[in-house]
Amino acid sequence: MGARKYFGTDGIRGKVGESAINPEFVIKLGWAAGKVLAGHGTNKVLIGKDTRISGYMLESALEAGLSAAGINSGLLGPMPTPAIAYLTKTFRSEAG
Repeated sequence: MGARKYFGTDGIRGKVGESAINPEFVIKLGWAAGKVLAGHGTNKVLIGKDTRISGYMLESALEAGLSAAGINSGLLGPMPTPAIAYLTKTFRSEAG
């Protein structure tokens, strides 16, 4: 049995609830990413999303996972990806 592949060239893809994209997975993903970031002395991350209704659920799950790992999250709400990158640099966050 082969290993599961969650990340592609464009990030994690799939339908919410019909693939690995569900709150439980996103909490674990947030915790794991948070532990890596915390290990590098990081404690500040910004979270943005698109306008799909599932974004609110996934945003909350990601924030919960990051928080459990000791990371402070700023919620940006719906916005374009380039704006998230700009704000990440402007607010001196380590990830966005």
